[in-house]
Amino acid sequence: MEQTEVSLLEEGEPPSSNIFHVSESKWNSWKWQLSNRIVGLDKLSKYLDLNEDELNFFKFSKVVLPFSITPYYLSLVLKSESLRKAVIPSSKEFIRSYGESEDPLNEEGTSPVEGIVHRYPDRVLFLATGFCSVNCRYCTRSRVVGGGYCYDWGKGLNYIREHKEIRDVVVSGGDPLTMSDEKIGYLLSRIREIKHIEIIRIGTKVPAVMPQRITKGLCKVLKKYRPLFMSIHFTHADELTKECFEACNRLAAAGIPLGSQTVLLKGVNDSVEVMKRLMQGLLKASVRPYYLYQCDPIIGSGHFRTSVEKGLEIIQGLRGWTSGYAVPAYVIDAPGGGGKIPLLPEYLIEMGKEVRLRNFEGKEFKYCNE
Repeated sequence: MEQTEVSLLEEGEPPSSNIFHVSESKWNSWKWQLSNRIVGLDKLSKYLDLNEDELNFFKFSKVVLPFSITPYYLSLVLKSESLRKAVIPSSKEFIRSYGESEDPLNEEGTSPVEGIVHRYPDRVLFLATGFCSVNCRYCTRSRVVGGGYCYDWGKGLNYIREHKEIRDVVVSGGDPLTMSDEKIGYLLSRIREIKHIEIIRIGTKVPAVMPQRITKGLCKVLKKYRPLFMSIHFTHADELTKECFEACNRLAAAGIPLGSQTVLLKGVNDSVEVMKRLMQGLLKASVRPYYLYQCDPIIGSGHFRTSVEKGLEIIQGLRGWTSGYAVPAYVIDAPGGGGKIPLLPEYLIEMGKEVRLRNFEGKEFKYCNE
């Protein structure tokens, strides 16, 4: 079995160098990071010696999802083989495996109006933007991110107003935190003024790939619209730099509960040791591990997908061996639009007058069920 790369960064350590050699004020500016993204082979090859698979992607690619990375995140990739695998394209993406599709979760089939996915009875996904600062190569929404799609917010807001059963709105994309404070504030204010909306959630990877974006100004905007929750996409403990810790703690100090979403990736984070380090590190950054996703069958993702047995093995290696708060729910987002289905190792052996149970150490116990 291929060994997963162990973290090369010490927790909380900042990037070793400002790789563009610009002023610290520019390097620490999210607008500079965004406008200086590396999007092509010429610039990338100045910083990274690409292998044959990586070079072939740029030479022959007709893949939907283009390459994009912030200078900050590239500085982490230079130290981490795990992060490199997750965001640097490879010609392996040209291989289409059984069961893969452009829209594996059938989001378009559960989209009643532009920018809205309404799969569950009381909540909707609101797609605010088709833009991300860093394009993860296993992105389930690559059909959107690849085109940088712009949504008509009016249609989505009207749909939410008209459907009073909706109490929870998840704002995602793309990455909504790549938008300006003004746009974010406008959208959140329009959602919050709808009386039957109880909570708003934001899905983002910005604290991991561009933590400079989490400014005091942004937190001031977000704080206005609580209860507001944030789900942050983390891949590996190599993302837990000093800047990332500061960004997450700033959000937490603004009263925003933080949860993590992690995709299980072959050769990147598919071991108990690596996953435990990530989950325990997240708790230290004020982030509660929430979901561990089985990789969605997006086209060209076969080299990323592990077996389901591997995911169960990781959960079994976490449950009981670390804090319960550090154990995410392992789920498959069912292909075709069936929603998230949780999976657990076999702890229940037999159900009857006595329930036979197996604990984290493999020992059996009985519980009276009368």
